[in-house]
This record gives sequence, structure tokens and C-alpha cells, in this order.
Amino acid sequence: MTFSLKREPFILFAGDILSFLISLWLMLLLRYQKLPQGEIFLNHLRPFSILFAVWILVFFIAGLYEKHTLIFQSGLPSRLLNAEITNAAIATVFFYLVPYFGITPKTNLFIYIVISFILILLWRVKGQRFLISQRKQNAVLVGSGEEMTELKEEVNNNSRYEIKFISSVDLDEIEGLDFKEEILKTIYTEEVPVVAIDLRNEKVEPVLPNLYNLIFSKVRFVDMHKIYEDIFDRIPLSLVKYNWFLENISTTERPIFDFLKRAMDILVSLVLGILSLLLYPFIIAAILYEDGRPIFFLQERIGKNNNMVKLIKFRSMIHHGQKNGIATKPIVTKTGSFLRKVRIDEIPQLWNVLKGDISLVGPRPEIPELVKRYEKEIPYYNIRHLIKPGLSGWAQLYQKTPPKFDPNSDETKVKLSYDLYYIKNRSLVLDLKVALKTLKIIFSRNGV
Repeated sequence: MTFSLKREPFILFAGDILSFLISLWLMLLLRYQKLPQGEIFLNHLRPFSILFAVWILVFFIAGLYEKHTLIFQSGLPSRLLNAEITNAAIATVFFYLVPYFGITPKTNLFIYIVISFILILLWRVKGQRFLISQRKQNAVLVGSGEEMTELKEEVNNNSRYEIKFISSVDLDEIEGLDFKEEILKTIYTEEVPVVAIDLRNEKVEPVLPNLYNLIFSKVRFVDMHKIYEDIFDRIPLSLVKYNWFLENISTTERPIFDFLKRAMDILVSLVLGILSLLLYPFIIAAILYEDGRPIFFLQERIGKNNNMVKLIKFRSMIHHGQKNGIATKPIVTKTGSFLRKVRIDEIPQLWNVLKGDISLVGPRPEIPELVKRYEKEIPYYNIRHLIKPGLSGWAQLYQKTPPKFDPNSDETKVKLSYDLYYIKNRSLVLDLKVALKTLKIIFSRNGV
């Protein structure tokens, strides 16, 4: 089955570049009141091409090349506006600080920013019709659980997908269902070409003989969980059984990936660690002035292979209270509140990255007491300790309501689903994506 998910970012990218080029041409047309000739267009294209590259990077960091799920669409206007404001500021600074190109920015740049904003807005809001087929394919969904409900709601309420579920079968209620009459009849009468099905569910066995003959009617069967993973960027927990880990998780060494990942950890943590030393005197002075010593706070966390690591942070709280061995809601100082908002309380952890205790990207390490609890309450929880934990992670970017100070098994299960996605799909490209989007969280003072 072909969703527009995988090709959508490339189409959006091509549309953005085309919008930038058309905006440049229209700017020259309005500015000089005549059709732009090749030479003047190229003279402007050279400096603007540098900006195009930077603007695309800003769009990526802002999440404008994410899958356009329903959750994403609700925040699209504000994301686009913030990205365009950032790009306008970058363009203004660029032309004033780099006068080499000889382009007067006051008029040309103003006209260009206005035109490009309008074109990008039209492309992003109205251009979605180019991302999907005009005619949706009917489909039937066979599965169970919350994930089936989530999938059906997302697909049927989002115009960007190429299918629509016209019927669904809950395998938990299969006993009272006349499958032939209610489902097969629908498939034949509505000419359904796609069936999304949970073949790993034990309760699907009784209906398989009824589905077999559909192969001869050119009906395609697709893995419901694969669709879910592609859309939501996390592993459906109903899928997670022993066989899933045997198929998807491996501890086999990956020499090239491991070497490059460690090299990136060392290089980035060393450079940022040295640069961050400029902030240390001001941070230390602020902590001492408000609340005295200690400056730093050490906390034990569980690392790779269940080894204990001690992470270092700037102290942001008066004390770290505990109840039954579990951290309670802390009392945050005024200085600490600021440090946490701008995320610089975690700057010292760059030295943990340099030492190799943690990586820049990976599942966030948890405190030992909570690990013991979650290992009892959440099946397969300890699988997240197969790899080195990270300063930032996939779950930190995408989980909307993460567990905080108090134990929360339900939210931690969701967090685990994101961690499993990263462990399964980890790569340098995925690490780079996490790193860049973490910058957005830092500069926008939000995230988890």
C-alpha cells in the first residue's frame, strides 16, 4: 500500500524551493517594473541561494517536514509563522553583515519576504491536494485495542492519506460477528482493494480462511502495525511480544555506526563543553548569590547494560525530596527555574557525554528506584538499557505528556513505545534529526 507519508517531505521540500525561486522572480518584477533578465536574476540568486539553504534548515528544525498528522495540522499556522519570522530575521542580518553581494536589502528584501511568506503559506495550506491522490481507496481494518482506534481516527479524519477505512473488525468481539455476511460482503460490494490486518493477534486465526480467497480478487493485505508505526513514529505496544524483539532488536555490534556515533559525541560535547565554559561564571555566581553551595548536583541513573552512571547538573533546587526512595516534586529556586527553562542546567552533562557515560542521543536514563518499579509493572521495560542512554531522545521530542517526578506507569509505557522505535531504527540520520529538533526545544523554551 502506498501512503503519501514517505514522499510527502520531498514534495514539501520541492514546493518550498520552487516558492522561494518564484518569490525571487516576482520581487525583481515588482522592484524594477520589467521582466527580470538572466543576469540580474542570477546576481540575486547567488546570495539568496545561501539563504534558501538556511531557511530550509529552519523549516526542518521547526518541524515543517514532519508527517502531517491531525496533531501536527492543528499547530501548523503557528509553526509556519514562527519559522517565517526567524527566516526574515536571518535574511536581514545576512544582507547587512555580508555587503559583499552588493544588494540593498531595505527594499528588495522587504518585498521578497512579503511575497515568499504569502506563497509559502498558500503552498503549505492549499498545496496538500498535490500530496495525495484525488480518489481515496476504500479499506477494511482488522485488529483490536486502543491502537486500532487511534489508527482509524487518524486515517479517516486526515485528508492526506490515500485510504479510508469504511469498515473495521474488532478481534476482541469476533465471536458474535457473522464475518462472511458483514465483512466479506462489504469488501466485494464496495470493491475494497486494501485490508489492514493484525496478523500477530491470536484471535485472527478463525477468520484467515475467509480472507484467503480475497487474494484471488487482488485484495492487498498490509500490516496494521507497520502503518501505525509509520504514522505515529512509535512502536504499538500490543505488538511487543518476545517474537517482536527477536525479529527487530539486535545487540550485534555495528562498527561503522558505533564509531561515527562516538566520534560525533566526542566532537560535539568537546566543542560545546568548551564554549559553555563562558557561561559558568555567571551561572555559578547566580546560584551562590541566591542559595549558596553546592553548585552542582550529582544523580545516579541507570545506563547501558544496567550499569550505574552519575550525571552532573547545575543545582536548580533547594533540595531533592524523596518518598519511599522515589524523588518527589522538587522545590525549584528562582535561578533554577530560569536555568531549567532555557535548558542550561543540563550543560554539565556534556562532560558525561565526553566521558562516555551517556550519548548525545538515546533513551533518557531513569533513576534506579523508578527502574525497579517499572521493570515490575511494564513488560520488557529493561530492553531500553540495551543501548547507551542519551542527553536527548526520540521520546523527549514527540511524547506530549511525559512522566515527570511522580511514578506514572501509563505514560512510561508510551515513553517506552518511542524508545523502542528509536532502538529499532537508530541511525546517524535519526540522531541528526533528534539533535536539530532538540535545538528548537532549547530556543523555544518548551519540550519535555
